[in-house]
Amino acid sequence: MSSTAGQEAMQDTDTRPDLVVIGLGYVGLPLVCEAVRAGLSVIGLDSNRQVVAQLNEGRSHVDDITDEDVGVMLAGGFRAVADEAGFAPPRTVVICVPTPLSDTEGPDLTAVRAASEAVGRLLDPGMLVVLESTSYPGTTDEFVRPVLEKVSGLSAGIDFHLAFSPERIDPGNPTFGLRNTPKIIGGLTPECTTAAAAFYSKVCDQVVPARSTREAELAKLLENTYRFVNIGLMNEMAVFCHELGVDLWDAIRCASTKPFGFQAFYPGPGVGGHCIPIDPFYLSHKVRTLGYPFRFVALAEDINSRMPSYVVDRAIELLNENNKAINGANVLLLGVTYKADVADQRETPVRPIVRKLRARGAQLTYHDPYVSECEVNGHPVRRVLDLEAEVAAADLTILLQAHGEYDVEAIARRARLLLDTRGKVTATTQAVTL
Repeated sequence: MSSTAGQEAMQDTDTRPDLVVIGLGYVGLPLVCEAVRAGLSVIGLDSNRQVVAQLNEGRSHVDDITDEDVGVMLAGGFRAVADEAGFAPPRTVVICVPTPLSDTEGPDLTAVRAASEAVGRLLDPGMLVVLESTSYPGTTDEFVRPVLEKVSGLSAGIDFHLAFSPERIDPGNPTFGLRNTPKIIGGLTPECTTAAAAFYSKVCDQVVPARSTREAELAKLLENTYRFVNIGLMNEMAVFCHELGVDLWDAIRCASTKPFGFQAFYPGPGVGGHCIPIDPFYLSHKVRTLGYPFRFVALAEDINSRMPSYVVDRAIELLNENNKAINGANVLLLGVTYKADVADQRETPVRPIVRKLRARGAQLTYHDPYVSECEVNGHPVRRVLDLEAEVAAADLTILLQAHGEYDVEAIARRARLLLDTRGKVTATTQAVTL
């Protein structure tokens, strides 16, 4: 049964919010924004009280949501809270909390459990509960469902609807957002799928029903495992193409002219972000419980994790060829985020590169128009602001992230030496690619 507090709150149905979003990060906040635009009454629940306070003051902490967006949300009735007390049970709850990797390289579901327990205390008959946090196939049914049923005393698929819908947020993407990216939904029962589809049709242009929660969970992991493995392929090719004297980026450009049967992936200094370096291990974790190794993921991880070391080796090689030792060299790092044109540093390969360069005695500085502070192992990297002067002064400049603001050709002309890890520079005497 639902809590007494919930029953009392339900006496005034006008106070019942349409939606509660748990977790107000890069997934939850865009959902709140789109739901408010659709005319829904929305409450955001986040355990980080600083985030809650910032949002209620009209300040955003997410790249794709501006302060103006938050102002519109607040004007539309949105408010952020740090616990579930003080509002009536909503019609729909969407869980968007983080699922980082645990020490055993499986998903850490601590935040999912806490959110599920909070939802269980709010549950009323007829409510829709959706998990958007990425995890292994079976998480919604095997992990979330028992918590909800134990806390609430209600039965999923009978008393309330339960579904999974993978987040497909691409930070910094100017073309595709929540509204125009097809939304996969998979319910515990067909009725649960129907209820989830009815909700997401209000905030998304296209809804794609999956057979069940498990297929929807796997779809998310399939998307990013596909990218992880193919990036690993390109990273391995980058290493031997350098030895062969072949321009891999030019080969990819040529192959991309084929109108069928090929999709371009690119090498780089390592994989980063909230999905690609993490999601394949959720699937690998589940496969291991069956007694099988996921060999493609293991091989791609071995290759991708070696790329920061390869970048450092190439930096040392380039300096040596120009009669300069890495020890004491002034090395400028351009772009320290995991992706171009965003401020997000999650899982950025820059961190292992910094550690390895420091261990070899390099004197490091960085430039990034989106990042005011860069810290690795508790030690800050000095930020520089005068890009032209610093590029000209550095013994070696390493382009790690090709932000749109960078005129890479001009940087190549000005730099003493440039190591381009993104394949953006045309052939020059002072610039080399991976």
